[in-house]
Amino acid sequence: MDFNNAKKRSEELTDLLNYHNNRYYNLDSPEISDYEYDMLLRELEDIENEFPQLITALSPTQKVGGSKGEKFSAVVHEVVMESLHDSFSADEVVDFDRKVRAVVDNPRYVVEPKIDGLSVSCEYRNGVFVRGSTRGDGQVGEDVTDNLMTIKSLPKRIDNAPDFLEVRGEVYMSLQSFEKIVAYQENNGEKPFKNPRNAAAGSLRQKDSKITASRNLDIFIFNIQQIEGFEITCHSDSLDYLKKLGFPVTSHKLCDSIDDVIKEIDVIDKSRGDMVCDIDGAVIKVDDFSQREVLGSTAKFPKWAEAYKYPPEEKETELLDIEINVGRTGAPTPVGIFAPVLLAGTTVSRATLHNEDFIREKNIHIGDMVVIRKAGEIIPEVLSVSQCRSLDDPYAFPEFCPSCGSKVVREKDEAAIRCNNTACPAQLLRHLIHFVSRDAMDIDGLGPAVLEQLLQAGLINSFVDIYNLRAIDVASLDRMGEKSALNLMDAIEKSKSAEIYRLIYALGIRHIGQKAAKLLCEHFLSIDAIFDADIGEISAIDGFGDIMAQSIYDYFSLDETKKLISELKDCGVVMAPLEKKSADGVFLNKTFVLTGTLPTMKRSQAQKIIEENGGKTSSSVSKKTDFVLAGEDAGSKLTKANALGITVISEEEFLEMIK
Repeated sequence: MDFNNAKKRSEELTDLLNYHNNRYYNLDSPEISDYEYDMLLRELEDIENEFPQLITALSPTQKVGGSKGEKFSAVVHEVVMESLHDSFSADEVVDFDRKVRAVVDNPRYVVEPKIDGLSVSCEYRNGVFVRGSTRGDGQVGEDVTDNLMTIKSLPKRIDNAPDFLEVRGEVYMSLQSFEKIVAYQENNGEKPFKNPRNAAAGSLRQKDSKITASRNLDIFIFNIQQIEGFEITCHSDSLDYLKKLGFPVTSHKLCDSIDDVIKEIDVIDKSRGDMVCDIDGAVIKVDDFSQREVLGSTAKFPKWAEAYKYPPEEKETELLDIEINVGRTGAPTPVGIFAPVLLAGTTVSRATLHNEDFIREKNIHIGDMVVIRKAGEIIPEVLSVSQCRSLDDPYAFPEFCPSCGSKVVREKDEAAIRCNNTACPAQLLRHLIHFVSRDAMDIDGLGPAVLEQLLQAGLINSFVDIYNLRAIDVASLDRMGEKSALNLMDAIEKSKSAEIYRLIYALGIRHIGQKAAKLLCEHFLSIDAIFDADIGEISAIDGFGDIMAQSIYDYFSLDETKKLISELKDCGVVMAPLEKKSADGVFLNKTFVLTGTLPTMKRSQAQKIIEENGGKTSSSVSKKTDFVLAGEDAGSKLTKANALGITVISEEEFLEMIK
């Protein structure tokens, strides 16, 4: 590669790596695997080794990937929280040893598993935990003390402690906790975390420490950053000392030679399937602190430590069958059934095939030999077809939902096909949770746990069954009792008189939020008018797009919908027509955008006042916006309003306007 091409490629790689650094460290939402990222970084390192003049202080090879975010106050690290240089082969580990031995004599190494989580610093004064922070860019991190206080395994007070102690550790989410939280997210129609590292990072960097506490995070401590009042000369002794103080410490082994190091790396690799958390490699550290001082550091890495990254393990196996599972969003998902194969420590026999496009792109047929691996060491995925055993077209998706028999549809610009029947059994729990939620039918006391019990007991199988519940049946549920059952019956009865737009929103129609439901009901006034409307009439609603209109039309064309609405009416759900809004009011034809936290009222209350006075609200600022009602922490909407010259008002000014 000549210099010009090297310069061009290094700039491309720098932009790409900075983008993925931001996704990984700051947004907790990576788009590529660790291995793919490592290979991009290695390519940039190779270019810079060949052309050192291309190295800059801003290169991803010279700095830690994270940065201090806006949610938390900054913490300046007295001891820089360095990153590690990566090796991907035994030869590279041997080369690391050669470089160390060129500087110091007879080094001994400590080998530890490399926990895949979020690196933090924890500070103790006189044995009391006083501050915790994220690594950030290595020099400045975020103060997450309150959130770290929720981690049960992290000592908040230690006996026989030194005057001051700063330790470094890795916050992680156990595989068991990860599986539970993903199941919960899927049940509630939320976007699930991609992997445990993502989950741990996203949970620790929450503004509300109650959310962090609910995520059941854990921590391993692996280093002493600073210590006063006690002297330690080597890393292995420091880990033993930390364990004695009550810290959860990573497992580790002291090795006298690089051959022993490589053997231990292999031992850790083979035991990965037995670990409580995800690991992505092994860490090799010079044991003696005085030797570490002689070896020193580069701008980014200590020269006395190296991370060995395990390559993603890939195996070939036969695709025996394809099973269709209907997800809680109505999307039938193809799942591959394989001849069992041992992969990354566990036996794999199933993996998602994502959607119809994925199957066609990979040209997958039942009976093919395929290559699979575990993405992020957790989720099995199909990489490619290694041997095609059929001349037929790839597997064809069913035209009807395998759960309820309704015809499935594929919406424009979407990869997934979808069952739009909200009474579909596979989607039932998610839809029930939404149906009873505060912004929908607002049935107090009928939360996810109670709904699950009712489903398991066979007491409900649809929205309609909620209105046929008896107090005596509800009282028999775990943790309910007679009083709670009677309160629930009152809440169910009260919900029968909910505004019609709440019912439309409660039905869980795709692309239709509460605001769209209100616009729909203000236009058509009654449920019968919506059934009679054609696609053109729905599209004509101000604020409706083609996708929303099509979704409403398709849903109200289903026989299952007609049956559901009829049964709800029979149960006493009122569905009273809305009164047509009078064309007057102080805010007639005015558009508001609400942003930030208002001093005395909720934004939903302000929205209701605006609509009652003839105005409407929008979620985004544009030239058509008349007023921006701004509270504390208003953010980018306020900035845009000022840039466009739109009138910005406070809650006090807003209340004056409606007097």
